[in-house]
Amino acid sequence: MTSRERILAAVNHKQPDYVPLDLGATPSSGISAIAYNNLKKHLNMEGGHTRIYDVVQQVVQPEDEILDRFGVDVIDIGRVFNRKDEDWYDVTLADGSTGQYPIWFKPEKLSNGAYVVIDKEGTQIAKMPVGATFFDQTYFPYLEDYPEDYSDLDHQMGKVLWSAMVHSPWDHAGEKDFYKVLRERTIELRNSTDKALMITCGCNLFEWGTFLRRMDNFLMDTYADEENVELLIGQLMERHLATLEKVCDTVGDVVDILRFGDDLGMDTGMFMSREKYQKLFKPYHTQLNAYVHKHSKMKTFLHSCGSIYPIIGDLIDAGYDILNPVQTTAYQMDPVILKKEFGKDITFWGGGCNTRTVLNRATPDEVYEYSRRMIDIFSDNGGFVFNTEHNIMPDVPPENIIAMYRAIADARK
Repeated sequence: MTSRERILAAVNHKQPDYVPLDLGATPSSGISAIAYNNLKKHLNMEGGHTRIYDVVQQVVQPEDEILDRFGVDVIDIGRVFNRKDEDWYDVTLADGSTGQYPIWFKPEKLSNGAYVVIDKEGTQIAKMPVGATFFDQTYFPYLEDYPEDYSDLDHQMGKVLWSAMVHSPWDHAGEKDFYKVLRERTIELRNSTDKALMITCGCNLFEWGTFLRRMDNFLMDTYADEENVELLIGQLMERHLATLEKVCDTVGDVVDILRFGDDLGMDTGMFMSREKYQKLFKPYHTQLNAYVHKHSKMKTFLHSCGSIYPIIGDLIDAGYDILNPVQTTAYQMDPVILKKEFGKDITFWGGGCNTRTVLNRATPDEVYEYSRRMIDIFSDNGGFVFNTEHNIMPDVPPENIIAMYRAIADARK
C-alpha cells in the first residue's frame, strides 16, 4: 500500500498492510521544538531547520528526512506555505537551542526574560513566562459579559491568540487569492507525495466559548445562561460553515482528512454532562460533519482531549470518522474497552503512547513494550493510526522517541 492507501484503509476500517503512522499532520499530533532538536542531535542529523509553525504550542513542521526515516504516512497541507528560507528567522528556545519562527511572528521580550504578544491595538493577547515552552492566552474579549450584538465578533475573535497567532495555512488566509493559491499548491503537493493529506479547520464551538468568555465563566454559562451560549454558538456556526464552504470548494476533492477541534474532557471526566453536550453542542457538531461529508470526499477528524467516554457514541452519531488523541490516561478511557465498544465505528488516531508518564519518564525498553501493547490493542481490523497522546513535549528523551518508533517498525515487519 501507499501511505495514502494505508491511512484511508485504516479510516475505512479495513486492515492495512501495516499500522499507519502520524507525526505532525496536525498541531496536536506533532513534536515540540526542543524535543525535535534533541531528536535530531541524537540522530546526528546536521543542517535543516526547526521551523515552529504553531507558535502558540511551539510545535514544529517535521522535515522530510524525519518523516521518511520513521515512515510517517500523513502530512499537513499547511506546509505548502512559508516554503522559503526568508519566510523564517532564527530564535533561541528556552533550552538555548535554535528554532525558527515565521517572519510575521515577532513577540516582545520583556526585561525579565518573558515574552509577550501585543496586537496592533496595543492589547497584550499572549504571554510565555521565563522557561516556559508555550504561550498562554491573556486576553478574553467577553470576560465581563456577552455583547448586546455580535457585529464586532470577527474583530474580537481576531484578538484571541489561537486566531491572531494561527498556524499555516491560515496565517495566509487574509492574502489576495489565498484559496486559489491553496488549491494550486495542494494539488502540487498531492502529485509529489503518496502520503495522505490533512487540513486543520478547527471550527471549535465549546472551546471558542472558553476563548471568548474564559473557561470558568463559560462552564458556568452552559448551566446558568443557556440562552447566551446558544446565541454565541449560532454566530460561530455561521462563520464555521462559511469557512467549510470555501475549504470544501477549494480542496475537498484533493485533501483526504479535515481536522476539527473541541476539547470536551478533563483528566477526571467531562466538562459537562452527556445530556448537556447532547443539547448544546451535538446538533451543531452533526451539522458540521454533514456539510463536509456532503460537499467533499474528506473524512472528518475530531481532536478532543481528556475523558470523553460517555459521549463517544454521540460523536459517532454526529458523524465523526476519527477521534484523537485518545487520552488513555484519563478516567474511563481504557484502550481495551474503547476498541471493543467503538472500534468498528470510529478510527482511533492516537493512544499509541502515553505522553503523561511513559514517553517522558519511562526507560526506552518500557516505552517500547508499552507502544507494542497499544498497537496490539488498537490495530486489529483497521480503525487505528498510531500517534502519541497529544504532542511530544520538550522533556521527552530522544532515546524514548526512538524506542517508540522502533516498536512501530517492528510491528510492521
